[in-house]
Amino acid sequence: MPTYWSYYISVYTEGYKIYDTNGCECIGFVNLCIASILIYTKSTFIMEIDMYAVRLHEYGDREVLNYEKIETPTPNSGEVLIKTEAIGVNFIDIYHRTGSYAGELPFVPGMEAAGIVDSIGPGVDFNIGDRVAYAMCMGSYAQYVVVPSWKVVTLPKGVNSQLGAAVMLQGMTAHYLSHSTYPLGSKDTALVHAAAGGVGLLLVQMANKRGARVIGTVSSHEKAKRVMEAGADEVIVYTENDFESETMKLTNAIGVDVVYDSVGKTTFEKSLNCLKPRGNMILFGQSSGRVPPIDPQILNEKGSIFITRPTLGDYARDRDELLNRATDIFDWIAKGELDVNIDRVFPLEKVSEAHNYLESRMSSGKILLTV
Repeated sequence: MPTYWSYYISVYTEGYKIYDTNGCECIGFVNLCIASILIYTKSTFIMEIDMYAVRLHEYGDREVLNYEKIETPTPNSGEVLIKTEAIGVNFIDIYHRTGSYAGELPFVPGMEAAGIVDSIGPGVDFNIGDRVAYAMCMGSYAQYVVVPSWKVVTLPKGVNSQLGAAVMLQGMTAHYLSHSTYPLGSKDTALVHAAAGGVGLLLVQMANKRGARVIGTVSSHEKAKRVMEAGADEVIVYTENDFESETMKLTNAIGVDVVYDSVGKTTFEKSLNCLKPRGNMILFGQSSGRVPPIDPQILNEKGSIFITRPTLGDYARDRDELLNRATDIFDWIAKGELDVNIDRVFPLEKVSEAHNYLESRMSSGKILLTV
């Protein structure tokens, strides 16, 4: 028989239901006993269970990632409690860790995960036991996380938690970049930096799907092979060749219509030089550091070019927009039209190793944590 603390209780107006940790309704003697107590006290409770999470008490290097026991959160109205199974690791987690994106300390980092609905607050359409994923909510580096229900999507059949966690944040990022920030078409040429990264490989595939010509930049020939397999037309190994001169050579000195740059400081200025007149510079990350302030006059000097610094939150502002992007991504996966490369998987308690691997630039594809 499962031990008493493996149960949680969810009380509804029509009665009392008790579920085990897999979301299955329990029946029998234990159920009747606990339900009787609840009916007698006329109260609603979730048994308080401590959980393990990674928490930051200060900003800094990887040693500030503390794996510790904290209180399990409980969902309020419009929220769900998810028992995490797979957690996405992203560069934004590093920005949060270092204080580049500062918040209130202490906090649990992490912006996406997938798992099972463990309990729900009032006004929620999900059911206990649903397999789900989410993005754009801090706190995923934990065994349990509370998430606003509008940010949660149900995982389709055939999509496990690791795959779900691998595509929510990075997949929707690649989607808004290629479909909204600059909607690519068959006449466009795009330069994609860090093309072998988590976003990069997805973005190359989506750009190719929309008929654009894709030039990718990578650090090694091994990564170049992966990017070509993802659908790039040309790949520049920037550790051996100057990407600016190679891009201009590949475009007959015309330049590209759009640059997708998640690298930032070390690529920004040369990326501007790769644009054709009225081209678009889309800076959506800063893995090499922040871009210094620029004089807007430079936009005129380089051909009336455009610069934008977008973020996913502004391209998934409500549930309809979020579902539209997520639905496209999962449909493409189901049809075999989008390949998701999971590079490395680390246990949650080894999170510092995961950050080290991401920062080393050795990764190609998605990095995950598992619980």
